[in-house]
Amino acid sequence: MRWEDEIVIDAPADAVWALTADVEQWPAATPTMTRVVRLDEGPLRVGSRARIKQPGQAEAVWTVTALDEGRGFTWQTSRLGLTVVGSHLVEPVGGGCRNTLGIEVRGRGAGLFWALLGPLLRRAVRTENRGFRDAAHRLRATP
Repeated sequence: MRWEDEIVIDAPADAVWALTADVEQWPAATPTMTRVVRLDEGPLRVGSRARIKQPGQAEAVWTVTALDEGRGFTWQTSRLGLTVVGSHLVEPVGGGCRNTLGIEVRGRGAGLFWALLGPLLRRAVRTENRGFRDAAHRLRATP
């Protein structure tokens, strides 16, 4: 089961990518993240890991599985025998960019998990995407 949220942000793609790649700063941008701690150093890359605490959820370690520098990345975690995959894609559009966030749940029981928690996941992804938009707009407005 997969779902995406797409939003156009009135900010350059490289600025939104900088926000996206700096995962430890996400709690300042979106209420969907309580704490994000990188478990390695250096730029985000395939194999990078972060321990994430989200409201109402246990901490989880997310591992980057694909990265297209300056454009997007995918990472995943395992929970309750399921694999949860998150994707982040930034594409230039006009003078701004399109930010697409995706969430996918794989494995036995994914359908039931999605039926029970899908509305919550969709709301969290929408909130996160609007948080990125608002953070990018705040940065643009800073002299």
